[in-house]
Amino acid sequence: MSGKGRVYLVGAGPGDPELITVKGRRLLEQADSILYDHLAPGALLDLAPPAAERLYVGKKKSDHEFAQEEICAMLVERARRGLNVVRLKGGDPFLFGRGGEEAEALAAAGIPFEIVPGVTTPLGIAAYTGVPLTHREHTSAVTFVTGHSVESIDWDRVGHSETLVIFMGLTTFAQIARELMARGRSPETPAMAVRWATRPDQETLVGTLATLPGLIAARGIRPPATIVVGEVVRLRETLNWYERLPLFGQRVAVTRAAGQADSLAARLSALGAEAIEMPTIEIRPAPAGGPLDRAIADLASYDWLIFTSANGVRFFLERLDASASDLRAVRGRICAIGPATRAALESLHLKVDLMGKDYVAEGLVEAFSAFDLWGKRILLPRAAVARDLVPVELARRGAQVDVVEAYRTLIPEEAAAQARQVFQSKPDCITFTSSSTVQNFVAAAGAATLAGVQVVSIGPVTTHTARGFGIQVTAEARVYTIDGLVEAVLGLYTEMTPPTPE
Repeated sequence: MSGKGRVYLVGAGPGDPELITVKGRRLLEQADSILYDHLAPGALLDLAPPAAERLYVGKKKSDHEFAQEEICAMLVERARRGLNVVRLKGGDPFLFGRGGEEAEALAAAGIPFEIVPGVTTPLGIAAYTGVPLTHREHTSAVTFVTGHSVESIDWDRVGHSETLVIFMGLTTFAQIARELMARGRSPETPAMAVRWATRPDQETLVGTLATLPGLIAARGIRPPATIVVGEVVRLRETLNWYERLPLFGQRVAVTRAAGQADSLAARLSALGAEAIEMPTIEIRPAPAGGPLDRAIADLASYDWLIFTSANGVRFFLERLDASASDLRAVRGRICAIGPATRAALESLHLKVDLMGKDYVAEGLVEAFSAFDLWGKRILLPRAAVARDLVPVELARRGAQVDVVEAYRTLIPEEAAAQARQVFQSKPDCITFTSSSTVQNFVAAAGAATLAGVQVVSIGPVTTHTARGFGIQVTAEARVYTIDGLVEAVLGLYTEMTPPTPE
């Protein structure tokens, strides 16, 4: 790459990766190189192209991976090579983020740059703890101050601010509190410390100017944390919405395939959980030129097409697109095992003629009981390894069932390493969405790993597989869908009665 690149100083926000700005997200998606800090949400790195450089530059308190001068030099060097560089910084680049120093270095070197603001940590704290920094009845002035050098602050000038937000002052707050009280601030002034604001592991400690230092020491809270002092802290009792979410504080492992776990993880996160994506299954298409391609070449001859998963729909369509035919070749009626599969078909503007009452193979077979299948040709594109109940039962009723491999499921190469990493601190709960996710987890990590972890299954077939490995299933979805699975997880931590498998 030739020519001069550009550097973008991007605020990553306070911790919740969804709080990144639209512009910040777009720049990450186009980045050639990302230099990121300790406080930048790691999930944002996944937005970058696979080939983009991802370089951790530290900036953790008292543990800098690179000196500030080195970071500035790396930004300049990469831009001179013609790269688009994103400097990803926690919170906002210009609020105690040293973005000003980096911008000055870029300007001095003649490097084009842009500043992309982020949601600052104080604003994230305000929103996610229910403590507005300003309020007409409590305060009209806010002061931001850094607390790592107490002696350098003019406490006579800033100490009487109605709302005081202290960055990097956790370890020095006892001294700060003494300085404030010595200048007439009431010891009963409400104060709180917040660690990892806006994240599912957000930790909030509320006291007063006099009591909070002791509470911090007793709880053993460590940086990074921010402290808010002022009457607005009293509003937390009324406005605290985030920590009251039903799954707040719960760590839930999601074992679905990469690229398909997002929908489940998003639902769990919206309920306050820390959703940990830990794929135990990888889905790949069947080799080209196999039975599926031959079936597609003869597609018009089938009276029924049965789809038992959204993956079956996806990979069937991919092979159809690669063939000489298109959807006009579909002459038979269409059966879907459940609502997710139905939705995948309807997204293609295909009408579903039949769906079972229960979203398992048994329900699908029962749904066919009203039809005469003698001599009918049925195409069943599915995973390479699956239960044979459907083809066996329909063949028994006189149908000619062609079972063709549309895709295959494998254990991801990194599954064992990911499981070891996740289970260094055991999650509270793990979800299994198929028998394959159970089997592959056991192969990667062993059933004994789940001791002390609540296990939630999407349905009876998955539950049966888990029990075959000696795994105790805590709850099972009443409706065998992702929504049903979320409801089962929710039942474990609320007054709802969690569905217990028979």
